Amino acid sequence: MTRTALTRDEVLDAAAALVRQHGPAALTMRKLAAELGTAVTSIYWHVGNRESLLDALVERTMEEMGAIRPTGRTPEQRVVSVARRLHRELRTRPQLIAMVHERGLTERMFLPAQQALVHEVHAAGLRGARAAEAVRAVQFQVIGFVLVERNRERSPVQSPGEHELWDEVTAEHDPALARALARPADTEKLFAASVRALVSALLTP
Repeated sequence: MTRTALTRDEVLDAAAALVRQHGPAALTMRKLAAELGTAVTSIYWHVGNRESLLDALVERTMEEMGAIRPTGRTPEQRVVSVARRLHRELRTRPQLIAMVHERGLTERMFLPAQQALVHEVHAAGLRGARAAEAVRAVQFQVIGFVLVERNRERSPVQSPGEHELWDEVTAEHDPALARALARPADTEKLFAASVRALVSALLTP
């Protein structure tokens, strides 16, 4: 049965889900209409043509990224909270972020998060070039970490793997270190530790 009631937000939600799962190339008006159980003409009525739909998804992604707000009691905690939220958002929507990048809107997308970081580094007493360095260091740490994670996920199966390479000899007779390095990396824990260390160093007078 064809649906009769449909909202623009529902169309965008379904379109975003398709892009996240299969990439922008998989997003067709016909497939989207099938997902929503409606007619293709209804999709056009709500969002226009496919290019208009993609533009709307890009705008929505930038709005969602702009909604990042710091939490915590100290400037250090609040900077770390922005970094962790930014990392999570980039990880959960890589295909949508790529669409923003392809349209040359990456800098505009990151501006609200950068402004939040500026406010916090000012609160920590940093000004001028040192404040700018802190903001960019945090931003580059987040983006760089995401790129490393994505690269590891896409890389072919390694032979030998880490679990085969680390032993008493390669770990300089530190068996606990060998066991830890032989296990898969906990990237969320590793990101949190690295960003806390970075922010602590950046905000130290």
